[in-house]
Amino acid sequence: MLTAFVSLRVRRDSINGIAEKLADINGVSEVYSMSGHFDIIAIIRVRNCDDLADIVTNKMLKFEGILDSETQIAFKVHSKHDLESMFSLGEN
Repeated sequence: MLTAFVSLRVRRDSINGIAEKLADINGVSEVYSMSGHFDIIAIIRVRNCDDLADIVTNKMLKFEGILDSETQIAFKVHSKHDLESMFSLGEN
């Protein structure tokens, strides 16, 4: 599983609407409005880079009101929280 964090700067009047649209995208597991340089962060959990690229470039960044984005990919999880089992589709 691939985990990515997509930070977005958006128009102030679009924050809630964009956050709601992001949360409806398959593969986007969490969406937070936040303080700081970026307004929204979306956590994406997908099987591979092609799926990530499709979500970010073909879905997310086409939303009107997004001004800037930064995508970071996680290499390794260091917490004890087992996300893999939470998002498992029953494949072994």
